[in-house]
Amino acid sequence: MILVRQEIGEVLRDFRLQKGRTLRQVAGRASVALGYLSEVERGQKEASSEILASVADALDVPISIIMREVGDRLSVLEGLQVFPDVVPDDLATLEEDLIHPELSLR
Repeated sequence: MILVRQEIGEVLRDFRLQKGRTLRQVAGRASVALGYLSEVERGQKEASSEILASVADALDVPISIIMREVGDRLSVLEGLQVFPDVVPDDLATLEEDLIHPELSLR
């Protein structure tokens, strides 16, 4: 059985280690109890959205990036194909039109 809380914990730990921060540093910056954050990282506790947001801020990582990584890991565990980060041509054109409407030929 796949547990989302375990994947969230692993992703948080991975980002923390990538940033070279200790559990104590992140817990302090996020105003979260050290023991609680440790349990979250080990997948033993569920973190609320508020806690996740505080930890993401403490790590200087957007919560969307954290959740995307969790989603990608879940896809792999479920045996689903992970798609590359490529914007389809029709959406890329739409995005360009929205960003630079003066350049649109339509």
